[in-house]
Amino acid sequence: MADKNREGFFESVYEMVAQVPSGMVATYGQIAKLVGESRRARYVGYALHVNPQPGVIPCHRIVFADGRLAAGFAFGGPEAQRELLEAEGVEFLDDGRVDLTRYRWPAGVM
Repeated sequence: MADKNREGFFESVYEMVAQVPSGMVATYGQIAKLVGESRRARYVGYALHVNPQPGVIPCHRIVFADGRLAAGFAFGGPEAQRELLEAEGVEFLDDGRVDLTRYRWPAGVM
């Protein structure tokens, strides 16, 4: 992805992630689809790893398609991500995944 395209993509990702409400999560693939790049879920992860405004752009609300947290969560690891989500009322299954049937943001989900 060329730098100019990457910057535009990253900005689109940040704008979409900023819309995920407190107490809900979205998946990397869901965000990619919502910004019109359905095959770029990995790039969503790259964008969030370099989030220029942690705490403003709620990257902690983005999880894997099965509800797992990101082992490489850039702002304190998966424990910090879990704490942030729990503080918003998100509950976890016994195996540590977010229950997507209860907490997934419905935008773009069929």
